[in-house]
Amino acid sequence: MLKLIPRRGKFSFPNARCLSSAGPPRPEGPLFPRQDDFPGRHIGPRAADVSSMLDTLGFKSLNELTDKAVPKSIRLQGHLSIEDPISEYELIKRISKIAERNQIWRSYIGMGYHNCCVPHTIMRNIFENPGWTTQYTPYQPEIAQGRLEGLLNYQTMVSDLTGLDVANASLLDEGTAAAEALSLCYRHNKRKKLYVSHLLHPQTISVVQTRCQSLGLTVEIVDVFKADFSGRDVAGILFQYPDTEGNILDLDAVADDAHAHGTLVCCATDLLSLTILRPPSEIGADIAIGTSQRFGVPLGYGGPHAGFFACNQSLVRLMPGRMIGVTRDAAGRDGYRLALQTREQHIRRDKATSNICTAQALLANMSAMYAVYHGPQGLKDVATKVHNTTLTLHYGLLQDGNKLTNKYFFDTLKVYPKISVEEVKTRAVEKKINYRYYKDGAVGVALDETVRLEDIDDIFYTFGCDQSTDHLINEPSIRDKALYRSDYKRTSPFLTHSVFNSHHSESRIVRYMKVLENKDISLVHSMIPLGSCTMKLNSTTEMMPCSFKHFTDIHPFAPKEQCMGYHQLFDELEKDLCAITGYDRISFQPNSGAQGEYAGLRAIQCYHEAMGEGHRDVCLIPVSAHGTNPASAQMAGMKVEPIKIRSNGSVDVDNLRAKAEQFRDTLSCLMITYPATNGIFEETIADICKIIHDNGGQVYLDGANMNAQVGLCRPGDYGSDVSHLNLHKTFCIPHGGGGPGMGPIGVKSHLAPFLPGHPVVNPLGEDATSYGVVSAAPYGSSAILPISWAYIKMMGPKGLRKATQVAILNANYMSKILEQHYATLFKCPSSNLVAHEFIIDTREFKKTANIEAADIAKRLMDYGFHAPTMSWPVAGTLMIEPTESEDKQELDRFCDSLISIREEIREIEEGRADPRINPLKMAPHTQEQVISSTWERPYSREQAAFPAPFVKPATKIWPTVARIDDIYGDKHLVCTCPPILDQYNY
Repeated sequence: MLKLIPRRGKFSFPNARCLSSAGPPRPEGPLFPRQDDFPGRHIGPRAADVSSMLDTLGFKSLNELTDKAVPKSIRLQGHLSIEDPISEYELIKRISKIAERNQIWRSYIGMGYHNCCVPHTIMRNIFENPGWTTQYTPYQPEIAQGRLEGLLNYQTMVSDLTGLDVANASLLDEGTAAAEALSLCYRHNKRKKLYVSHLLHPQTISVVQTRCQSLGLTVEIVDVFKADFSGRDVAGILFQYPDTEGNILDLDAVADDAHAHGTLVCCATDLLSLTILRPPSEIGADIAIGTSQRFGVPLGYGGPHAGFFACNQSLVRLMPGRMIGVTRDAAGRDGYRLALQTREQHIRRDKATSNICTAQALLANMSAMYAVYHGPQGLKDVATKVHNTTLTLHYGLLQDGNKLTNKYFFDTLKVYPKISVEEVKTRAVEKKINYRYYKDGAVGVALDETVRLEDIDDIFYTFGCDQSTDHLINEPSIRDKALYRSDYKRTSPFLTHSVFNSHHSESRIVRYMKVLENKDISLVHSMIPLGSCTMKLNSTTEMMPCSFKHFTDIHPFAPKEQCMGYHQLFDELEKDLCAITGYDRISFQPNSGAQGEYAGLRAIQCYHEAMGEGHRDVCLIPVSAHGTNPASAQMAGMKVEPIKIRSNGSVDVDNLRAKAEQFRDTLSCLMITYPATNGIFEETIADICKIIHDNGGQVYLDGANMNAQVGLCRPGDYGSDVSHLNLHKTFCIPHGGGGPGMGPIGVKSHLAPFLPGHPVVNPLGEDATSYGVVSAAPYGSSAILPISWAYIKMMGPKGLRKATQVAILNANYMSKILEQHYATLFKCPSSNLVAHEFIIDTREFKKTANIEAADIAKRLMDYGFHAPTMSWPVAGTLMIEPTESEDKQELDRFCDSLISIREEIREIEEGRADPRINPLKMAPHTQEQVISSTWERPYSREQAAFPAPFVKPATKIWPTVARIDDIYGDKHLVCTCPPILDQYNY
């Protein structure tokens, strides 16, 4: 139990970790030269390049550069208190030993998490393939058609199986999807009461309660058959189908009653069961949610997995998250892009429908490909096998004197054993089996596609049965309770599109995956210089442990003593992240950056409530902040007050002080990004934190820009109370085409007691108070945490510091090279430097040549590059972040592309190019256009497709569609597979 000591109005830990400076790294000599230098692999520029770039900027060393860039008042003194680096080979040996501390028991726990047979071809060609893992969110659709098509397959799969009109492109997990569903109900009819079935998974109930509490909504846990809708004050009802105990019940009357009183019906369901079970649409559901984990994604101790969300067409514009839609390109051909983006946080901020950074694109693509690989009949066969195995178990247990509560079921049983529960536990330990144990003396058993007949015999043994599957396998009465012989059977078709009926041999599926991969730009092709998104190297060595069996095959609710490898990993990573950030505790539960923001704000709110100041609800946010910030504040029940920005890009401290004093009695916190979102180190950051603290608030520092701080300064030292850390940015977890991500939060000691808990496995300890659950799994997406752990271990304190310094060097070098062609919008006044990213101003081109930032972004595709961050945080600009992983040659190539584009703009300005039909307005150029028999444009095919000497035919990356028409797609919304996919006939 954490001992809390009040001090100056705050809580503190008497034993808070002291993070003193470590000594210098161990010496190296000629007898022991360093054989494997991972920092040298991770950091792009070679020593000669660094020297040349420093010369360009007028500095003699990296230390001199960063001493100038980072304000002296916040600079870290000494070395980070973390271990010296180890080699890549040493790391694999070490992480293998840690992984093997996890014990792989057969898991029949269920509760939304099931073992599955991950097709090796999908594991190798998607999950382990940087061509799929290192893509960015598909905001530039012309070079993202592959993953967009995969996600459209996912949406079609979910829509077909649930029977509902439209699905989104994934959410973080089932708990998040459930909370979003009930939030949608509230937005739809503005009622503030919600009913949740007592037979929902417990972790889902907890996530819903946390989210709804923040929004001021009342959640009542009810028996849905006794729910009273007559007051017409219930926004929505959520039930599980099949429920958490495995029962399949007739819910038609419940749905009819709810609808009769204006209440929306939400159904949490299992996609595999829906291949043989009536879909939610047929029982009256308006919304269906769940997880697609058992469709070919490993357990991974809780994640990452893709949640799903489907609804009726009438609710589509209230639906959360990203949606893929079909539209047309400039040539009139079908293409795909993110649909209805104006709903989301990067446009609407605190009025957003949801926080759009809540997707799991990589895992959704895996699940979609699992459905493509198996097809409708294959999925039905998998489900039938699972169901028949469960029928066999049910019959055998009943015959031997056990009591079961399930009449109709799919794969889960609730058993009251004929022997004592303690005897069941003893026998289960003997067989290395995990069950779910209820407080009422029952045992839950959930089967999956990996279960074999010999496993059923072992289950019989643990329940004290004399049964054997040898005697039951031909028993005809076993199927009397089969779903496919009941009124619950599915009769409607699903997955009828050709994409789900064409790729069942390995040759076909491999070629299909490669076709999609080849349509996308990822880090295997070129740098992705997105400001504030930090697309850096995701090394092979860092990624390898994610496929280790002892990490992938662990259920998130397995007993802690079986998961000691994971917990060693958590402890070591927490210690390292605390040393890097200056915080005292870390929670790994938030499984995205946006989720981390929400969890951090919840911790602040719970702290205020504990201090008797629950009325503090005002959140100050600079207008340049990430759109996720105000969206998260709104989700946490806060009132957002914007703070002005000065002309030099820094926070207007006078406006901040005035707002802090104006709301001093209700001020909850400030949300601020550092370095500033505009790409500069603000010298007043410590003063800003003090102003907030002096007025009773807390400081939430957005960790998106930690890549400019590691080893140079620490948020916990200069006044921040809490940060989320984008592990998919600074700490090398790949973006996966729009997810996975991890957003753990670091807090100072007084906020530590208010970190997220969990109803099944409490990460704060058995006796700790739970202050809300933000993710379905207690430790978030645990299976990808080895990536960040490995990055830190291989970089060491010097390597991490140098990485930050080179990130700052690369950004300033590019800004310098481009300054004669594009103005850098903001620089720190005292240093005339930027941080690790910078904004170039392209707004003047709209006046001089009718060229906008979007035109430059599309033209960059012809040069083989993904565009920088477009029109954010300043409309009409491009925000560039090169990261430390890109070498000088790649930086120069990108700069040369922008300089060449500037010359093309100049041709328009000077009347040498057509103002309407020119390479920028017509970009990007597809191979089909360039090789067509007719070419009626006033510029050459060569200029269109090969605009620079380094763009070679042999290495050319072709956009697969011409410029996408977003408006057409939103006016003619189609979010399931169109006939275009019929083109793949190998």
